[in-house]
This record gives sequence, structure tokens and C-alpha cells, in this order.
Amino acid sequence: MKAGHVLFELSMWGGAVERRYRKLRPEVERLPWGSLDLSRASPAAVLAARSTWTEAAFQEHRTGAACAATLQALIACRAPIDMVAMASRFALDEMVHVELCARLAQLLGGGAPISYDPRATIVLPAPELTPTLAAAELVVRNFCVGEALSIPILRGSWHATKQPLIKAVLGRIVKDEAAHGAFGWIFLDWVDEQLSDDDRLHLSKQAALTMDAVIDRWPFIPVFEDETAEDRLGWMDAKTYFGVARRSLRRVVLEPLLAHGLDPRPWMKRSIDA
Repeated sequence: MKAGHVLFELSMWGGAVERRYRKLRPEVERLPWGSLDLSRASPAAVLAARSTWTEAAFQEHRTGAACAATLQALIACRAPIDMVAMASRFALDEMVHVELCARLAQLLGGGAPISYDPRATIVLPAPELTPTLAAAELVVRNFCVGEALSIPILRGSWHATKQPLIKAVLGRIVKDEAAHGAFGWIFLDWVDEQLSDDDRLHLSKQAALTMDAVIDRWPFIPVFEDETAEDRLGWMDAKTYFGVARRSLRRVVLEPLLAHGLDPRPWMKRSIDA
């Protein structure tokens, strides 16, 4: 393990703290946790699903950190208090998603090992940026690209799975992510008149970096040559996935960015259609 890295591990404190958490999100315990049936899934698919859902828990954990950082930036730039209040819910949503994904990984046989540097969970804006531009950068990267893109992919995975528990988990996450995906465009509507041409150039470059990072992950999406519906423990078949991902990156990320005066295309190193 690299110096400064730790294993990605999760825990619950329990007692009154957990009871308060359950009161905030009672729907978690109402999901059909005892219904997972792996009898028709291949061992390779189960092994891949363990890794996939562990990685999903880790990514949701990182997104929780991004939501918290964005919330602090929104307060610093004196965003409207109702907008700040809306964003304050997102970190809780992400912690719920962490639990959902982690519990699925456990039911599939246990989490896969992931090591990471907890001091570098997310990329923060440069300290010399104004509070408004710093907030805008976080919103563009984390919401206008990351969260907006996740919704159609999660929805496609929800349609693809036949397992009641996995479908319920994905359905719960999709419901939360709908508000997350809309938030970026709400913020850009508010901040529009405060952005200079240089600010827009900076945000366009940040969007390009984030979109490139998304495309860079595509070759690592697990693909099974002979997978069946029962093997898809939370994902679409490869052909459907890449079709949804490419269309969505164009329709729900690039086109709205262009409509808000941000153009990442000149700065992208990767092609959406490659």
C-alpha cells in the first residue's frame, strides 16, 4: 500500500446516532434486503458485482465529500439561502447511497479492497479563485457533469436488472440524484451575470477535464462476452451502457453547458463518440 493510503472501510456508530439517522431516511430499512437471489448468476458475475458495488460505495463516499465542499463554497459566495438549503441535503443523500452500495457488496460476498489517500478524496479549486468562481467550478465539475450524467446511467441500470433488491437500491439512488442533477443548472442560472469571459473559459476547461475523466473510465467498465440477464447484478449490457453513456454525455451534459455559455469542446482530449 502506498504511503498515506488507507483501506476503504466503513462503520456505523449505532445507538442513538443510528436511530436518528434511520429517522431521517427510514426508507433504507424498508428495502427488500432478504430477497437477493444469486442462484442463477455465474461466479464471475458475482465476483465482478462485489467489485462494482464496492467501487460504487467508494465513489458515493467521494461524492459526499464533494457535496460538503460545494456547500461550504456556496456559503462563502453568499448564494441564496434557499439554494444553500437545497444543497445541504445532498451530503446526507450520498451517505445513504454509500450504505446502500456497501450493503449490497456485503450480500454479494464482501467488499473488494480499495486503498486511497483520504487527504486527496476530491480536487478542490485553486485558493486564488474568487469565492464565486470557486463555487462555480465545484458545481460544474460535480453537478453539471458528474451528477447530471449519473442519472440516465443509473436509470438504465435500474431498467436492466431483474433482482428486486438491486432494482430497489438503484431506484432509491435515482430518486435522490434527480435533485442533484438539476442543481447545477439552477446554480448556473443564478451565477450567470456574475461570470466574466475569463470565468467562463476557466469553467469550460474544468468541464472538459471532468468529461475527459469520465471517458477515460469507459475502457474499464466490466464486459462479459456471454452474460445473461441474471449476470447483470446492477449494470446494463456493454453495448447498451456505452450507447447510454455517449448519448447522455452529449444531451444532459454538453448541450446544457453550451446553453449556459460554457464550451468544453476545444479543451477536451477525448471524443465522446470514440
